[in-house]
This record gives sequence, C-alpha cells and structure tokens, in this order.
Amino acid sequence: MAGSKEIRTKIKSVQSTRKITKAMEMVAASKMRKAQERMRHARPYGDKVRNIAAHLAHANTEYRHPFLVRREEVKDVGLIVVTADKGLCGAMNTNTLRLALGKIRELEAQGRKVLLTAVGNKGFAFLQRFGGNIVSHVTALGDAPHMERLIGPVKVQIDAFSQGKIGALYVAYTRFINTMKQEPVLEQLLPLPAERLQPDARVARGPWDYLYEPEARVVLDQLLTRYLEQIIYQAVAENMASEQSSRMVAMKAASDNASNVIDELTLVYNKTRQAAITKELSEIVGGAAAV
Repeated sequence: MAGSKEIRTKIKSVQSTRKITKAMEMVAASKMRKAQERMRHARPYGDKVRNIAAHLAHANTEYRHPFLVRREEVKDVGLIVVTADKGLCGAMNTNTLRLALGKIRELEAQGRKVLLTAVGNKGFAFLQRFGGNIVSHVTALGDAPHMERLIGPVKVQIDAFSQGKIGALYVAYTRFINTMKQEPVLEQLLPLPAERLQPDARVARGPWDYLYEPEARVVLDQLLTRYLEQIIYQAVAENMASEQSSRMVAMKAASDNASNVIDELTLVYNKTRQAAITKELSEIVGGAAAV
C-alpha cells in the first residue's frame, strides 16, 4: 500500500485536474449557447434559399443546370469531411471520421477515386495519416464559421464537379439534435438530391415559371452556388454546436470522475493514516509492557 505522502500527492494532482475540467466545462457551456444561437439563426435563411432553389428546379426552363443532372459515367467522387480543430469532446470526431472512412472504403472497393476536403484540424490530420487524396483543406476556424474562409476549399470541389472530374459530392459532419445527443451524418451535395429540392408544403403547388434577367444560366449559377455554400456553412455551424455540447458533457463527466477518485483516495488515505496510528500505539503499549 502506498504511503500517506504519496496518497496526498495523488489527491492534490486529481484536485488540480478537476479544477481544469470544471473550468473547461463552464467555458464550453458558454460557447455552446453562442454556437446554438448561430446555428438556429442560419436555418431560416437556408430554408428560404432551399425553397427558391426547389421552385427553380421544378420550373419550366430550357436550361438544365449541371448541379441537377446525374453523371453516371463519371466514377470519381468528392467528399468534404467536417471535424473540430480540437479534441476533448468525447467521441464526436471519431464517429464522424469512422463514417467518412467507411464511405471512402466503400467507394474505393467500387474502383472509384475519392477527392477529399478537410474542414478542421482533426479530420485533416487523420486523412493525412490515412493517406487520402486531399485536394483542399481549412483549419483553425475558431469559435465561429466564416464564409470567406470556407468558400475557397469548397470551391475546389464544386469546380471539380463543374469540370466533370467528379460525378458526385458528399459532406460528412455531426448534426446537432440537442445538448445530450449529436449524430454523425453523411449527405449528398451534388448532384442536388430530389429530397433537398422539395418546395415548402405551405406554398401553392403547380407549374412554376420565371422570367430570367439577364439569362437562366447566370441566375441559376449564382443561386445554386449560394445554396451549396449555405449548406456547407450550416454543416460547419451544426458541427461547432455539437463540438461544444460534446465537450461540455465530456468535461462534466471528467469532473464527476475526478470527484469520485478523490473520495476513494481520501478513504484510502484515512485508512492508511489510521493503520499507522494503530501501529504506533501498539509499539508504545508493547514497549511499556516490556519495561
């Protein structure tokens, strides 16, 4: 059994760790509220853009945008992997990377080449170790997503689709459900899937048609590009909200575990101290009896 001094040292060490995890839990809780507000504020804009894109997709136009056309002859695929820049957020990054890795292996088993874009340092480091074909990346996004930093790496994949280098584009991220639950998802971005382009049920249905100025090609190019950028921004915002929620829960669990360890070590210390006192008393009584 360890001596009293060693046990006291362990108790102080665990107490210091508990102070750190408690502080990180409070910081994560503060950042989580801001991340959730940012994520929820972006949703109405995304809904409006989706409705407009859905109406244009169902409109009677002579121009069919490439983002809406399937390309069965192109085998290569693009994948955007969204992760956090930092760890200590439970299994969130691991679950997203496991989902992305399963998709990569599935596509490679079909003889397809996967072009990767990493958003976040954890995903970038993992894909480098994995030996993936990384065509673009962005790290150190901070506590808030900035569209000007996301556009460049994402545009590499969009241009690859426009030029016919890839036939589909996917995004993997962690969707925020509530504070205690987040789930990794993998969604198709290009060609835009039919389920994404369903008009709002509250809007009157029927044939849609528009007058385009200057022309349909220019309008659709701009609108659908903004739509894709909004989807990526929303995915990053959801991932950041999930990151702070996961970190808060993980740090709370770490603080609770540290408290349990301190209680157990204190009990062991008291037993060790009581045993030492009993031993000393026995030696004194034994010495007195011998005299």
